[in-house]
Amino acid sequence: MKNTNYKLFFFSTLASLLLISCSTYEPILVTDNPGMKVGIAEESTFFFGLLRPMHMDLSIQRAVYNGQITMISSVDRQIERKLFKTTHRTIVTGE
Repeated sequence: MKNTNYKLFFFSTLASLLLISCSTYEPILVTDNPGMKVGIAEESTFFFGLLRPMHMDLSIQRAVYNGQITMISSVDRQIERKLFKTTHRTIVTGE
């Protein structure tokens, strides 16, 4: 009976570690300009940042270009961490 409880605990802990994720979201810039368009610059790293793109471009300029924005309303930075993958995003809203 005790052996079964240990196996159940081990597998439930392993499953929860595989499904867990953490996300942080922080505002960088906010203005009074109205904003309907959204531009996102996004890159991902794997295995705790060991495998990543050679040139990560998370700049505000790239997000503005991707969203075809001329006037910036707000800029946010988001980092989403999963077990082996981390995604970095720069989110720009505006017109």
